[in-house]
Amino acid sequence: QVQLVESGGGLVQAGGSLRLSCAASGGTFSNYAMGWFRQAPGKEREFVATISWIGRDTYYADSVKGRFTISRDNAKNTLYLQMNSLKPEDTAVYFCAARLRITLATMAVEYDYWGQGTQVTVSS
Repeated sequence: QVQLVESGGGLVQAGGSLRLSCAASGGTFSNYAMGWFRQAPGKEREFVATISWIGRDTYYADSVKGRFTISRDNAKNTLYLQMNSLKPEDTAVYFCAARLRITLATMAVEYDYWGQGTQVTVSS
């Protein structure tokens, strides 16, 4: 059983930056592809970014491409999401997820474990 705990959310002004972290335990972190998703009030959970098991391959939603960077440190069992040039429409609860495969995935149903989420609020 894999446990995931997100941190790093908060309130930031438009144009600012935040770095989210996701600490994993209970499994072999390097065996899993990882992803970030977000959910805004009244909206469905949406894909943000995904990274392969050793971090060589990444893929982003068009809405965050060029502004967000996903990375991982397998020695620290930690996933990151660097978010720059934040916009009010980035406001959401951000979730990290683990997939019991080594390849990328963009759909929530393809992930096996989820964290509880961390709130990101971007003010205009």
